Amino acid sequence: MLNKRVADGRIRDCHGDLHSAHICLTPEISIYDCIEFNDRFRYCDVASEIAFLAMDLDHFGRTDLSDAFIDSYLENSGDTEIRHLLDFYKCYRAYVRGKVNCFKLDDPLVPEDEKKEVKATAGSYFALAESYTI
Repeated sequence: MLNKRVADGRIRDCHGDLHSAHICLTPEISIYDCIEFNDRFRYCDVASEIAFLAMDLDHFGRTDLSDAFIDSYLENSGDTEIRHLLDFYKCYRAYVRGKVNCFKLDDPLVPEDEKKEVKATAGSYFALAESYTI
């Protein structure tokens, strides 16, 4: 399936870090702060990019928006294979968000009380990642 996605042109230059903090809702939707410093992080399966935002919405308890986003993507793209890959990519993206949060735990400039919150946030992403494997 992954080889077919490559052949079908589903690997593209994407945002690379598409989560809700990078979306601004004004009269038009503005998506900003894509990964520009490393092409390898930005070129990916479109399914991974869709899964990233869907996972982030799941994390914030908005599975309704996550489902609506995925349904809209399916309707507009015809990319029906994505359903078979979403949990895989959601798990990966949730784990990465947990890992990125953990980087702050080693930062001596981050206050200890903030580190407790960071640890809880990272743990919630790791728990979410695990939920996609069940």
